[in-house]
Amino acid sequence: MKKLDDYRLQFDGRDYLPIMIGGMGVDISATGLALAAARLGGIGHISDAMLPTVVDQERRTSFVRDKLQKYKFNVASADKSMVKFDLDALASATRLHVDSVMEAKKGDGMVFLNCMEKLTMNNPLGTLKTRLESAMDSGIDGITLSAGLHLGTFSLIKDHPRFHDVKLGIIVSSARALNLLLKKAARTQRLPDYIIVEGPLAGGHLGFGMDWADYDLKTIVADVVAFLAEKDLDIPVIAAGGVFTGTDAVEYMELGCSGVQCATRFTITRECGLPGPVKQEYVKAVEEDIVVNMISPTGYPMRMLQQSPAIGSGIRPNCEAYGYLLDKNGHCDYIDAYNAVVAQNPKEVKVLDKTCLCTAMRRFKVWTCGHYTYRLKDTANLLADGTYEQPPAEHVLRDYLYSTDHQVHRPPLKAHIV
Repeated sequence: MKKLDDYRLQFDGRDYLPIMIGGMGVDISATGLALAAARLGGIGHISDAMLPTVVDQERRTSFVRDKLQKYKFNVASADKSMVKFDLDALASATRLHVDSVMEAKKGDGMVFLNCMEKLTMNNPLGTLKTRLESAMDSGIDGITLSAGLHLGTFSLIKDHPRFHDVKLGIIVSSARALNLLLKKAARTQRLPDYIIVEGPLAGGHLGFGMDWADYDLKTIVADVVAFLAEKDLDIPVIAAGGVFTGTDAVEYMELGCSGVQCATRFTITRECGLPGPVKQEYVKAVEEDIVVNMISPTGYPMRMLQQSPAIGSGIRPNCEAYGYLLDKNGHCDYIDAYNAVVAQNPKEVKVLDKTCLCTAMRRFKVWTCGHYTYRLKDTANLLADGTYEQPPAEHVLRDYLYSTDHQVHRPPLKAHIV
């Protein structure tokens, strides 16, 4: 019986474990998680979502405080058009974070950056270019372009000296979206090095509408593999979204994939950046707790635990400090939703249809998750105090590599475990 370890993902003639750890923001795919994957010969992602806030937390810098001080006079205004990111500060924050990760990297694997196009930051092209080029300056091994079609992204960075050196990948949810991207990318004499095909069971923002349940990852993967074969393109395909066991992974390899991307099972590992109490919420969740809603101001459906404190929160927009989702006109749908509720009842502000995603993510109050989060209790040991042990990332990765028959193995039992 085949195991995932029977396969290898190849880049430039080098073999890597055929598993990527997904780029979960904000700082959920923490440095330690990415480094664990790289040390073992796989690929780990860090997310560039809200990096100035992440760096402030890690290094006690003042990127957020400085921005807030600059625009504090505008806090009560509904017009956020003047709230801009200082591109030099953004570049500095990105370099600080990526530098520290790459300096700490050991092993034969790689560390990639997950970069979301939907982080428009009141200057979509300027901030995206700054984030990407700063990461390349700092030696990131690869960049996964996510949360958007990224039709102009290759052209945006084509003059950077590492444009043809760094691994560039794109997340798509259909062969049609991939075709659009390839046509644009071809104009730069550069095609993606890998394609992550993300299905409807993924965590966080989805590349589908609220009809997501009508789609199936295996069907989409088969379409993408056939499309690439028809175009005679040899680009590795990575399956993502609902790959919960090593056997799941092998099934996608048999369909023609070169690897899989996994995230859900790593959310409760020791190296994951989620706070301990939140990890317990994930592992205790049942299937009914997992919902897909439209509370994200991005306009994308988002999968999360229905217990997420961000749902129904009435926090005032924090664009002066954060503002990562402000569009090119300085607008965010949460601002409209918040002001509408305040106008009706200023004494009890409870916004149900949207959330201030920046603040919620920074405070770990929106518990985005994959569809199979309810199965996490089968992957962790129950302790005597009623909580669940956090498995090491290495155990989870090796379980993917060596498990068969859709089995999931918990870490070895210890004396204090019931």
